[in-house]
Amino acid sequence: MLQGSIVPLITPFKNGAIDFTALERLIERQIEAGSHGLSVGGTTGEPGTLSLEERKSLIRAALELIGGRVPLLAGTGTLRLDETLEITAFAREQGAAGALVITPYYIKPNQDGLYRFFGEVAASVPDLPIVLYNIPGRSGVEIRIETVARLRRDHDNIVGLKHSSKDVEYVSELLRRVGRDFRVFCGLEALTFPMMAVGGVGTIAATANWLPKETAELCQLTLEGRYREALEVHYRLLEANDAIFWDTNPIPLKTVLSWMGLCEKEWREPLGPTSPEIEARLRAMARDYGLIEDEVTA
Repeated sequence: MLQGSIVPLITPFKNGAIDFTALERLIERQIEAGSHGLSVGGTTGEPGTLSLEERKSLIRAALELIGGRVPLLAGTGTLRLDETLEITAFAREQGAAGALVITPYYIKPNQDGLYRFFGEVAASVPDLPIVLYNIPGRSGVEIRIETVARLRRDHDNIVGLKHSSKDVEYVSELLRRVGRDFRVFCGLEALTFPMMAVGGVGTIAATANWLPKETAELCQLTLEGRYREALEVHYRLLEANDAIFWDTNPIPLKTVLSWMGLCEKEWREPLGPTSPEIEARLRAMARDYGLIEDEVTA
């Protein structure tokens, strides 16, 4: 069952190619820290700069490295329906626990277009759980609640939604309309606790890339109804949540993870290094959270 902290892993690169050795380090660290599941190919993983074959190789490698210890939610959405169908079918064949399908970006489809798009994806893999990915800040369009309700009614395998928006009221109204068993995941790091408090089942939060144990703890405490304890973790994580967005995600993540020796400080263009001022803030944050001990100059 998909719930708790489903970590949207960065895609590590080395000399321009996917660094599968680093991917193994990242996965082992996540499992050891108690993360409830993993995801590759989502926004944090820079899918827009990966070829279809690279995305498939990432899913295949992640599943092999995980070895069934935790579920993998594979990011399979693209701008094009045919490519989304191809990657989603591949994820199913490889044994992913589900597919995370983003709203097609840039073209701003209307709601009927979104209904047809997601409906065709769901119908193509009727035995694979589908989690819709609502991220209006990146895609330029929101999946309206009535559209989600239509999709839920017509496709049994559309089981949840990742909500990357500050609109917490959306979550309450969505669960009221489609049923409290619909699996809503927070996609905006600092709102994990509030969204779970009104019925969400977990988070797909980039913060867990550098603080997996704490993010998993926040989710577990909230799932168990231990809200006072969860609230303390919520406040403890606020600066780390904020730091994700001091520059474009995943630039801050990869910067700090490189200082931790987990990956190279490498992105695909047009992403690039952040400013010295932001690096200084990231160093201070990383020291405060115990991620690094000494001043880092690299």
